[in-house]
Amino acid sequence: MKIDTLLSPAELPALAQRDLRGTACVVFDILRATTTFVTALQNGAAAVIPVSEISEAVAFQKSEVRSQKSEFILLAGERDGVKIRAAQSGGVDFDFGNSPREFTPEAVRGQTIVSTTTNGTRALRACLGAKIILASSFLNLAATARLLNQSDAEEILLVCAGTGTGVALEDVLAAGALIELLSARGDTHVLDSVEIARRTFLNAQPNLPAALAGSQNARRLLAIPELRDDVAFCSQRDIFNLVAEMKPDGIIRRG
Repeated sequence: MKIDTLLSPAELPALAQRDLRGTACVVFDILRATTTFVTALQNGAAAVIPVSEISEAVAFQKSEVRSQKSEFILLAGERDGVKIRAAQSGGVDFDFGNSPREFTPEAVRGQTIVSTTTNGTRALRACLGAKIILASSFLNLAATARLLNQSDAEEILLVCAGTGTGVALEDVLAAGALIELLSARGDTHVLDSVEIARRTFLNAQPNLPAALAGSQNARRLLAIPELRDDVAFCSQRDIFNLVAEMKPDGIIRRG
């Protein structure tokens, strides 16, 4: 079993030239998109639809309005970590930002959520065409590993969504933690990118919450009073027993 890791979003464009038909892609945007999607599905959301641009999210909702289905579509997203406002979206205020704590059972049960984020949704869309596409987080890492260990995928590709065009420490930590859980699949430590993620996680494992809190994204969130609690929330390990799988139609549902 081959395991590979993309540590930076700068590597995403190359996926368009890669045959992913036998590959299971696991996307990490720990702070916060994939953590938020997993939380929304755990709390009863029917589906999450990741899109790359604000205009795509707004257009999707407008198309549902024309179809008289708008009551089932909620908009979520952020730019620079902050909820998208009307001035950024042609007059449409989004229902949610990108804080997993917003997606409570009362707010999302039975709803379909269209989301656009700075990095996470783009990383998920870049994986379309893969045999399996999973949105994962520390909250459901063990469940993700179980599915992968039972799959017949020829390759597992761990995709770190990153920050801007750079590496995000928290995503690399999650990839390393998953590599450890996948060790039963065979020799997973061949590629340098895989070994970098693994060693980064093992070094941080004795105090993982502190390592996460020291990341660039966490420091930014901790400086925003209404978002600082997201860091501790996203650091929780295996509190949900579900997988979040994106199907070929680009829709993420609970697996």
